[in-house]
Amino acid sequence: MVTGMSSSAPTSPLRQLLENRISQLSVEVECLFAEARERGRREFADQLNQAVRRIRQSDNLDELGATLLDAAGQFSTGSALFLVEADTAKGERIRGVSEEAAAGFPLVQIPLSQAPALAGAAASRDPVVAVADPGEVSPELVRIAGHKIDGRVFVFPLVVRDQVPVLLYAWGMVQGSALELLAQVASGVWSELSRPEPPQLVQIAPPPPPAAAPPAPPANSWEALSPGEQQIHLRAQRFARVQVAEMRLHDAEAVTSGRAQSNLYDALRKPIDTARETFRHNFFAACSSMVDYLHLELVRTMANDDAELLGKHYPGPML
Repeated sequence: MVTGMSSSAPTSPLRQLLENRISQLSVEVECLFAEARERGRREFADQLNQAVRRIRQSDNLDELGATLLDAAGQFSTGSALFLVEADTAKGERIRGVSEEAAAGFPLVQIPLSQAPALAGAAASRDPVVAVADPGEVSPELVRIAGHKIDGRVFVFPLVVRDQVPVLLYAWGMVQGSALELLAQVASGVWSELSRPEPPQLVQIAPPPPPAAAPPAPPANSWEALSPGEQQIHLRAQRFARVQVAEMRLHDAEAVTSGRAQSNLYDALRKPIDTARETFRHNFFAACSSMVDYLHLELVRTMANDDAELLGKHYPGPML
């Protein structure tokens, strides 16, 4: 009589070994994945914490804007900062575009009526996510940022005393939660830095002596400048503020050391010389009435209104 074969053959030693190894590898992969995920979370938290700390340490609005945009660049492919004035979004700074586009960005002025996404964030005071379409963000912004047809943009308002003076604009690979947090922190710092000073007590003084005839206004007074020259002066002032703010941001240790030793120029010779040469080429060559706003900004914010801190080797204002 022939007996039937068993329905479950005994497992061979080789097969058992393979199953054990596969099970072990599965456990190891899960452990590696968990470690990588935890490491990624820690790195992200550290990165976000450092960005928040730098924003809170900003000394003025220009430094705050530069710091916020640099921080936003860590959590997005491209980002820009707009100042909102009279229903117009005015370009302040931009990252993630060509040098030529970045240089011309401070001249950009986009009516909010032509950019519903920007207008929505300013009106609602809440973040807005929109399609990167000319009808949503304006044709000019699509061209500058090089938006793709199927892309998305994120707009984060900075709410300061129930107003929205600034919009943070981001596109590409955007970590929206991180940028929203940075915008909220920057809103608080912006509010503190822009808070008006308390009024001074009024003191009754004796009547002043008869005043002499006022001197004639200088030939290069603001009112005497043409609209074109005024625009060049405004660009020069903004360039100076941005350059000095970026030096203070990226070379903070050198700034602190230079102030302590009264040799800021020696500590920051390369960035200062580069900024001076660019300022001379872009502004002095184009405008005979130009003022060395870079020197004024170096003294005001870098040297805390003490020109002696720039050091004996500082070449002085450009003529």
